[in-house]
Amino acid sequence: MIMFSKVQVRQVMRWKDRVFYNSGVGVFGHRPREFNEIDTPQEIITKRYENCRAQRLIDAYRTYGHLKAKIDNVDYKNEKRHIKELDLTRYGLSNGDLLDSGLMYGHNGRQSASDLVRQLEEIYCGPISYEFSYLETEAEREWFAKRVEAGSDNVDKERQIEILKELLHSQVWDKFLSIKYPTVKRYCGEGAESLLTFFSTLFRLTASENIQHVVMAMAHRGKLNALSGLLKCPPVKIFHKFNGNPEFPEEVNAACDISTHLSVSSDITIDGKTVRYSLINNPSHLEAANPVSMGKTRSKQLQLREGDYSPNGDSRFGDKVLNVQIHGDAAFTGQGVNQETLMLTQVPHFEVGGSLHVIVNNQVGFTLPASRGRSSRYVTDLAKSIAVPVIHVNGDHPELVVKATNIAFEYQRRFRRDVFIDYNCFRRWGHNELDDPTFTNPLLYRHIHGRKSIPDTYATRLLSEGIVAASDVEEISSSYHKYLQTQYEAANSYVPEVSYYQDQWSSITHAPRAIEIWDTGVDRELLKLIGRASVSTPKDFNIHAHLAKTHVKNRLNKITEGKDLDWATAEALAFGSLMLEGHHVRLSGEDVGRGTFSQRHVMLIDQEMETIHVPLNHIHPDQKGFLEVANSILSEEAVLGFEYGMAFDNPDNLCVWEAQFGDFYNGAQIIVDTFIASGEIKWVRSNGLVMLLPHGYDGAASEHSSCRLERFLQLSDSSEIAPDSEAVCLHIMNPTTPAQYFHLLRRQMVRNYRKPLIVVAPKILLRLADAVSPLSEFEPGTHFKPVIGDATANPLNVKRVILVSGKHYYELNKERNRAKIEDVAIIRMESLSPFPLQAIQNELAKYSNARKFIWSQEEHRNMGAWSFVKPRFENLLGKKLTYAGRAEYATPAVGTSKLHKVEVDHILREPLYNIK
Repeated sequence: MIMFSKVQVRQVMRWKDRVFYNSGVGVFGHRPREFNEIDTPQEIITKRYENCRAQRLIDAYRTYGHLKAKIDNVDYKNEKRHIKELDLTRYGLSNGDLLDSGLMYGHNGRQSASDLVRQLEEIYCGPISYEFSYLETEAEREWFAKRVEAGSDNVDKERQIEILKELLHSQVWDKFLSIKYPTVKRYCGEGAESLLTFFSTLFRLTASENIQHVVMAMAHRGKLNALSGLLKCPPVKIFHKFNGNPEFPEEVNAACDISTHLSVSSDITIDGKTVRYSLINNPSHLEAANPVSMGKTRSKQLQLREGDYSPNGDSRFGDKVLNVQIHGDAAFTGQGVNQETLMLTQVPHFEVGGSLHVIVNNQVGFTLPASRGRSSRYVTDLAKSIAVPVIHVNGDHPELVVKATNIAFEYQRRFRRDVFIDYNCFRRWGHNELDDPTFTNPLLYRHIHGRKSIPDTYATRLLSEGIVAASDVEEISSSYHKYLQTQYEAANSYVPEVSYYQDQWSSITHAPRAIEIWDTGVDRELLKLIGRASVSTPKDFNIHAHLAKTHVKNRLNKITEGKDLDWATAEALAFGSLMLEGHHVRLSGEDVGRGTFSQRHVMLIDQEMETIHVPLNHIHPDQKGFLEVANSILSEEAVLGFEYGMAFDNPDNLCVWEAQFGDFYNGAQIIVDTFIASGEIKWVRSNGLVMLLPHGYDGAASEHSSCRLERFLQLSDSSEIAPDSEAVCLHIMNPTTPAQYFHLLRRQMVRNYRKPLIVVAPKILLRLADAVSPLSEFEPGTHFKPVIGDATANPLNVKRVILVSGKHYYELNKERNRAKIEDVAIIRMESLSPFPLQAIQNELAKYSNARKFIWSQEEHRNMGAWSFVKPRFENLLGKKLTYAGRAEYATPAVGTSKLHKVEVDHILREPLYNIK
C-alpha cells in the first residue's frame, strides 16, 4: 500500500468537508464569490440629477467620445467626424451656460459649457480614448470614469529618455536587419516601435505589484524587437538563427521553427524585484497560442496555490501570475478561437484573473484594408461580448501608451477581468519586408512612406523641449548599432544553450529510443479503498435515485467481488491512485463530470440543493492530489489549447481532455497539428496531455462515429521501415479493456518522459458485458499490453490470423464463437503508435501453420488504421497482409439503419468466411 507519509509532493489543498459549487466555498479549482458592488455616493447622484442636462453631455462624451478621437496615426483620408451625440444643443445647452464642473471627476467649481466641452474633448477625443459605458457594474463604470478624468500619468524626464532609447533601439534593430538580412522575413516593428513602451511600462507595474510570473502569447509584428530589445533574448541567438542554424543544441535533433516563433523565459528585475516573463512559442495560426498561454497561466496559479486553489480563500487569481496576449489586428477579428478564448475568461476552472490584451492594429490585414477585414468599427469590438473595457491609443504618442498601459493594468488588478488596448500603428512595409503593399493599398502607403518614423518624431519633440541634445540621440543609436555588430560577429561561434527540461521539468527526460514496459499496478486493498470512496457521499447528500440504485450499488458490488470492473470504474481507480501518489488530475471537456454517455459521474449533484460533491477528492485525509472537473463551454479549439497549456507547464499533473464525440476534435485540428503533434520536435517541449476520443460505428451516422483515427496516425512520425520506439511524437492507443485503459492513464505519470496520448475511447464498450476486467489485472506486476493475443484459439489449428484494433474485436469474436470457427485466431493491436513490432512477432510465432494474415476494421478502407498498419506489417514482418472491411467512402458512416446493418454483416463475414 502507498505510504502517505512518503509521498514527496507539495500539498496544495485539503478539502475536509462537503463543498459547494454554486454557493458556499466551492469545489477544487473553483470557489464561487460575489462581487462587492460599490454604490455611487449620494451627493454625486444628487449633483447629477440637479444638473441632468450637463450630466447627459458628459455621459455622451464618455460613451461616444471615441468616435471623434484622433487615434488613427495613418488617417490618410483625413475624414471630418461630426458626432451628433456630442452637440451641446442636444441637451439644451449653449456655450456661455455656466455648469457645475464637479460633475466630472477631479474637477470643481463652475465653468462655461464651452470650457467643459474643451476638457471633455481633451480627455475623450484626443490621441487616446476609451470605451467603457457598456460595462455591467456601476463600480466598473465609475472607476473607469474617475481614472481617466482625474488620474495622473505624468512621465518624468528620466522616463522620457528611457522611452527614447527603446524607440531608437528598435529602429536601429530594424535597419540593421534590413542591411544584414535583406531577404529574410522579419515582420519588423517599423511603425509599431512604441509597442516596446508597453513592455517596459508593464515591467515596472508587475514588479510594483509583486507579480511573480507573466505568461505571454504574441503575434509576429515587432516580436523580434521585443525579444532582442527588452525580453533579454541575446541578439546573437537571433542572428545565429537567421544564418540558418538551429536554435537548439544539435544533439537533440530538433526540426526547429522560424525565428518569429521563438520563445523566451527571462527574469526582469526592477527596483530589486524580479518577475519571470515567459513568451510561449506560437505557430503561424497566431491566435491559437492565446488559449495555450491561458492554460499555462492557470497551471502556474495551481502550483502557487493562487486564487481558487488557495487553501484559505485568501488569494485571487492574478495575485502572482498574469496572462498577457498581444494580438494581430486581422487575426483577432478573423479567427474564431478568439471568441472561444474570451468565453473562457470567467468560466469556472478556466478563469485566470483577467488577461491583459494588446491588439497591434496595423490597419491592414495581409494586404486587406481594414474596411474589408471585419464587419465592426474596431478590431477590439469582440471585447464587448464579455463586457470589458477598451483603451484606444495612437502609437505616435509613446507617453500615451504608458498611460494606456497604466489604466489597463490598474483595471485588471482592481476587477480581475480582461481589458484591451487598441494600439493603433502602421506597417512601414508590407505584410513582410519582401512584400510590396502598394499593389493593393497605394494611397495608404503613399502617406506612410511620406511620414517620419515614430522614434524620429519623438526624438524631435524631446530635442525641441531641451530634454536631450542631438549628440545624445546620435550616441544612443550609434552605441546600439555597435553592440549589434558585435553580436552579429559572434553569431558564427555561438553555441545554443540548453533551454529544456529545466525547473519543474528537471526530472523529465527525452523518451528513449526503445520500447519500455512500466509496472503500473496498484495494491489491491488500496484499489478497493479508492473504488469505495469514488461513490461515497455525505450522509445528508441527496443523490439521484437512479445513480444510487445503479452506479453506486453496481460499483460497490464489483469492487467487493473483484471482478467485472467496467470502464468508468477503471478510470476512477487510475485517477484516485495517481492522486494518492501526489498528482493532481484535471478532466476537461463538455459535460465530462457526468460523461457524454452518462457513465462517469465523478461529479455528483445534490438533487435538492444542486450542490456538487466530487467523491474522489475525499479518498483519504492525507491525500495530496485532487481531481479538478472542468466542465467546459461548447468549444474544442480554445479548450484543447488551454489543456495543452496546462500540460505544457507542469509534467506532474495528469491533464485529460475528452471530446464529446471523437470527431468533434476536428474543431481543434489547428491545436493538434501545430502544438500536440509537432510541438516537441519544433520546440523541444514535451507534453503529456491525454485526448479521449469516443469512437465506434454504432449506426449513429457520420458525425458521431469516427474520431478520424487515420489523421492521428498520419501525424505520427512512426517509421514504415524500421522498428518504432517510445520516441514517436504521438502515442496512439485503441484499448479494448478497462484494465488497459487504467494502465495507460497511470503510465502517463509513472514514466520519466511525457508524450501526448491519443486514446481511441469507447462508446458501446463502456457497458458491454464482455469488455470488463478483473481486479487482478490492476494489481502490482501488471502493465499495459501493446498487443493482446488470442487465449482461446488452439495454435496448431490456426490457419488464418486476423489482426484487429478496438471495439471491432468483440463483434468478430462473437461471430467466430457463434459459428464455431476453429482455424482463426484474433489478435488485438492495442497500441498503434508506437507500432508494436516485437509484441506482434511474439504472438505470430505461436501460429506456425498460419498462412493468411488479415487486417479487419470497421472503418472504411481509406480511413482507420489500414493504410498505417499494412506497410509496417509487410516491411517489418515480411508477411503479406490482406484487407477486410468497408470499401472506400467519402464519409465515415452511413445515415440509415438498414445500410448500417448490411455493412456490419459484410465486415463480419468477409474476414471470417470469405478470405481463405
